[in-house]
Amino acid sequence: MVESSVQSDADDNSQQVPSVDVISGTVEPHSNDAEGHEEEISGCGATYCCNPEWGPFRFIALFFMCFLGFGSYFCFDTPGSLQDYIKDEMKVDTVQFASLYSLYSWPNVVLCFIGGFLIDRVFGIRWGTIIFSTIVTGGQYVYALGALVNQFWLMQVGRFIFGIGGESLAVAQNTYTVSWFKGKELNTVFGLQLSMARVGSTVNFLSMVPLYEWVQTFSEGYQALGYSLLFAGITCVFSLGCALILGVLDKKRSKVLHLDAAKSGEKIKLSDILTFPASFWLISVICVAYYVAIFPFIGLAKVFFMRKYDLDATTANSVSSVVYLISAIASPILGNLVDRTGRNVTWVFMAVLVTLGCHAVLTFTFWSPFIPMSILGLAYSLLASALWPMVALIIPEHQLGTAYGIMQSVQNLGLAVISIVAGLIVDTSGYMMLEMFYMIWLCIALLSTVIVWLSDSAGNGKLNLSHSKRNNLEEDRESLLSS
Repeated sequence: MVESSVQSDADDNSQQVPSVDVISGTVEPHSNDAEGHEEEISGCGATYCCNPEWGPFRFIALFFMCFLGFGSYFCFDTPGSLQDYIKDEMKVDTVQFASLYSLYSWPNVVLCFIGGFLIDRVFGIRWGTIIFSTIVTGGQYVYALGALVNQFWLMQVGRFIFGIGGESLAVAQNTYTVSWFKGKELNTVFGLQLSMARVGSTVNFLSMVPLYEWVQTFSEGYQALGYSLLFAGITCVFSLGCALILGVLDKKRSKVLHLDAAKSGEKIKLSDILTFPASFWLISVICVAYYVAIFPFIGLAKVFFMRKYDLDATTANSVSSVVYLISAIASPILGNLVDRTGRNVTWVFMAVLVTLGCHAVLTFTFWSPFIPMSILGLAYSLLASALWPMVALIIPEHQLGTAYGIMQSVQNLGLAVISIVAGLIVDTSGYMMLEMFYMIWLCIALLSTVIVWLSDSAGNGKLNLSHSKRNNLEEDRESLLSS
């Protein structure tokens, strides 16, 4: 699934820490009414367990936030984990199979621009989350129904619907997070959510083949495939339930604390494109060139591992899942490393170079695929931690919504096109040529990173400054503005 980022306007908002009566279990917090006057919270909202600012209430909400996207991430890679079964039972070639990924990305070439607008101006965060989660669930079941009735075109329609809801649901999840958690907590919560997303992808690869084999005990052929996908949809129903419960919790929080509805903070102005520096466009090139060698690769990797390494379906899926499993563990750690050290361009360069090496090992050697895939998981996590924050270093805050929207749009466009091209290469030339194709894209990403590095150094930019130098530069700038 596509990487995404969010920019909060509320990171610096301070929250008053309530006092706690340990004996009675009550809190003595104060909230602001609509006119900004302090009001003492009373009733259930004043207890330690029920107060939205304190204690278990926020962590219960965090639980449901983390699982908002679990079903979406789990079901996103069901084509990859069942690749050979889908191709055999639905009688499709690799190009047609790859369309199941491509059709997810196509609607998000546009929707990444308007997802935040729909949440802010049309649906609101609560209904927006429920609606997008419902779309994801509906898309998954249309996709499953297509397999159940042996109609591949219906599976494609389901994946398109699934894509309409998937990325917008991620925006809604980020909006909830920014609304509930501020300051230092925010990065930790985002890291936790990213880890949970990767857990969803990992569980998919580890569970779908055993699930399919169990379904075959009472069904067969395309119907077994359809029933397996129906069972997978239960994870989307679970996430929809989380959206409903979170909506109730958020409504209670807003009522008790007299808060306005949460907004996404995305401000999309296409006219801002004309003012973006060349380094932003190079970062966008790195983004699309790198990710087309990750997501389409994982989507088609199962059969590659089965053929080259003579693995069974379950083991091949285990190899594919390693990237996501490593990422679930490493993303928060590597994110903290990049935060503490700076040097973003250096980290991006290392991540791309290591990824290129992993693809070379998979292409030209017969080493155990678990080794390069584990290293690939680390490189993938490192790039995500270093690349996306670079945009905020070169683009003004009021233009970040547009900048991230463009990056995600370009990324989805690349994934939509390259997924089909990758399937065509497999059908006509085989997996060796496909790996060469991926390595060409990684070379483009590597070259673009070098150009960014050189131009940033020549222009006294701050993309590759250390953390301490970057902070000193920011302090000097603020002192000049205040003088």
